[in-house]
Amino acid sequence: MDGDHSAKTFEQGANSAMKDQEMTSGIHESPAAGDKTQGTGTSMFSKDGAVGKMFNADGAIGGTAQKVGGPFDKQGAVGQHFNADGKIGGMVQENLADKKT
Repeated sequence: MDGDHSAKTFEQGANSAMKDQEMTSGIHESPAAGDKTQGTGTSMFSKDGAVGKMFNADGAIGGTAQKVGGPFDKQGAVGQHFNADGKIGGMVQENLADKKT
């Protein structure tokens, strides 16, 4: 293949799928006018939020602590404070979980 032939192949193959080159339709989805996109649902720090659920016993961080066991277990000397009603978890629930972030 010479340079001219591969350029023609590229033009026929790669660009044939893109009929709209202005990127105004099909690729981008935007919410309908007036739809609220922030401040809905639970706080990310809530025990059910994106960050908070990682500290639950079956979450990414809490699950690792459960595997280590001992004081890091959910009933252990350290782990019990990270529950939603523990000292650290309770403070997060009071101060951050009520706020929508």
